[in-house]
Amino acid sequence: VVQEYERAVIFRLGRLISGGTKGPGLFFILPCIDVYIKVDLRTITFDVPPQEVLTKDSVTVLVDAVVYYRVSDAALSITRVEDWNKSTRLLAATTLRNVLGTKNLSEILSDRENISHRMQTSLDEATDPWGVQVERVEVKDVRLPVLMQRAMAAEAEAAREARAKVIAAEGEHKASRALKEAADIITQSPAALQLRYLQTLITISAEKNSTIIFPLPIDLLTGFSK
Repeated sequence: VVQEYERAVIFRLGRLISGGTKGPGLFFILPCIDVYIKVDLRTITFDVPPQEVLTKDSVTVLVDAVVYYRVSDAALSITRVEDWNKSTRLLAATTLRNVLGTKNLSEILSDRENISHRMQTSLDEATDPWGVQVERVEVKDVRLPVLMQRAMAAEAEAAREARAKVIAAEGEHKASRALKEAADIITQSPAALQLRYLQTLITISAEKNSTIIFPLPIDLLTGFSK
């Protein structure tokens, strides 16, 4: 008796019987003539150990991934390969190194979805003759050397500082243009300058109540300005 998720591959006097597999449920064998092997059809999750990979731009990184695969043809998994489980796992580790070796560091960090899809396609094509189907491949983590992390952090900080200086310069430019336009408008109306002066005094007195202010009439400064 085999379970719903299992199949029995039966050999009769060394030859695979017609039909290839039996199950699930009850089946009969001939003692001393038939030999059967149970094959599990459930999806297997394999955590690929961290692989040291040299990228296309000569950066050494440690990358690990997870692979989901299952047996799609029980007869092929027994007759075509000695150990389909071990072979698939070794092939997954090798494929991970081969695929990432053709990518730059920036592509590995930002384009994981396409890398995972390419790995799954390559693995599925290689394991299809073994009766194994690779369902999904995911790149879990990319670890960089400490020196590379510091260099990338310094580069990012410098880029942020450069953007901050550009933004500040643009703000100063816009503010100077706005002040020039305001000054042109105020010069056309002497009363506007007096009102602005009084508004500034109100603002100062509201912020610091202990400050003593002696208002100076604007008319006294008119002669000096001419």
